[in-house]
Amino acid sequence: MSDVVIKNGRIIDGSGNPWYKADIAIEDGVIRDIGKIDGSGDIEIDARGKYVCPGFIDMHSHPDLTLFYKKVQDYKLRQGVTTEVGGNCGFTAAPLNPSTRDALRKYMAFITPPSGVNWNWQTFDQYLQAVEDSHPSTNLVFLVGQGTVRIAAMGFEQRPPTDSEILYMESLVKEAMESGAFGLSTGLVYVPGAYSETSEIIRLAKVSADYGGFYATHMRNEGDKLLDSVREAIDIGISGGLPVQISHHKATGKLNHGRVSDSLSMLVEARNNGLDVTLDQYPYIAGSTTLQAVLPPWAQEGGVEDVVQRLETFDIRCKIRSEILANKGESRMGGDLGDILITTLATELNQRFIGLTIKEISELRGQEYIDTILDLLKEEQCAVGMVVFSMAESDVRVVMSHPYTMIGSDGLYSPGNPHPRIYGTYPRVLGKYVREEGLFSLEEGVRKMTSFPAQRLGLHSKGLLKPGGDADIVVFDAKTVIDKSTFRDPHQYPLGIEYVLVNGVISVDEGEFTGNTAGRVIRSTQLS
Repeated sequence: MSDVVIKNGRIIDGSGNPWYKADIAIEDGVIRDIGKIDGSGDIEIDARGKYVCPGFIDMHSHPDLTLFYKKVQDYKLRQGVTTEVGGNCGFTAAPLNPSTRDALRKYMAFITPPSGVNWNWQTFDQYLQAVEDSHPSTNLVFLVGQGTVRIAAMGFEQRPPTDSEILYMESLVKEAMESGAFGLSTGLVYVPGAYSETSEIIRLAKVSADYGGFYATHMRNEGDKLLDSVREAIDIGISGGLPVQISHHKATGKLNHGRVSDSLSMLVEARNNGLDVTLDQYPYIAGSTTLQAVLPPWAQEGGVEDVVQRLETFDIRCKIRSEILANKGESRMGGDLGDILITTLATELNQRFIGLTIKEISELRGQEYIDTILDLLKEEQCAVGMVVFSMAESDVRVVMSHPYTMIGSDGLYSPGNPHPRIYGTYPRVLGKYVREEGLFSLEEGVRKMTSFPAQRLGLHSKGLLKPGGDADIVVFDAKTVIDKSTFRDPHQYPLGIEYVLVNGVISVDEGEFTGNTAGRVIRSTQLS
């Protein structure tokens, strides 16, 4: 007698091999057997006509604070995600320095859930324990963010660190790695990462390497200096002596569309020369982040309070305004300023603008685009989220079809108007790019979501359906699976994800969330 038996399914084991028919027996959160199962289970799932595969591993996710928002826990589960990687783009919720804690909290306000977060931790280990105590809905893996570490050491100052500050940063990364972090992440387009020289990052990367970690990077520039940024990431991997993960690979800005072919060629050459480099991608032409990122880095020094003061100072505001406008209508993140879609706003005053573009808000306010952006940042104390349309669909396909690419949602949840990737990333790949467009096989699509990220993370009990492996499992209908979430109506769950099991517990049953939250914090130190 098994806890759960999944019968009559077409097994896609995650390796990329063709599907085959078999049953799966699960006991105590582990796959006991795959084959013809004669016995029954306490719970039986008839998967006839459906596909059974490993749970999806979201290689690039931002659950760091939103996981504490218990009002909504199913937006990843219902698209088949059973494991998420947090701490990307240089930002984690830990480690904290009491003297700079408020500066980090204010910077991350645009992704802080409306219910608030206690921030009752200081070390990375204490943060992981707080996550574990919260009973997460998915399994969680964390990186330590270089931006957070730099803030703890020196706030938002635009200068090289002193000898004592870099030693302090190294000690923070060391504590995080010893507590179970899987590597170091950077967000070099954001402050304070943008203030860091390559040599500073290499120092911290070496600490990650000492513990078998990897380096994940939101590169310094994904637009005009895309290739220089790829070269920097490769140099950090080589000098730091660790694998490299290029985050959400893309080319932003109309003049740069098509350049992903050159960047991918550089990655192939680096791998041929011995560097373990891979990448992840979300299946959309728009990204999502803080609206503050459109400001020049110098204007963001000192943290949110200093930013707001600059926006209130006429001469400095004029300088910021001129510098942004010099980019001929595009933002630093790529894409037209007027097309930016607002996802979150903090004050009641501006709630009516959530889900509208800067162009639409500007018309309502009777302003130019640039002034709407600067005034929203000022009024909201920079706690503004945005979607920015910056990529070409043809580039999305080129990157997605590359053998080095795994899937990551890069999802920033909010109850406002979040990017649709928060609900639809994985069904969109399976429905649009596999079934409708035939970009690659169903088995290859599943591999990009399962065994490939598991390999990068060293999660050898996940990502493959095999006896003895963790029972993180998805049952889906390949004929109907598709995303429903849109940029204007994002809070829509996908179709075709029938069952999701996390550690052997059914969290999605016939497409509906069961309320079961069986996720765990996975520490690198727990891996054999």
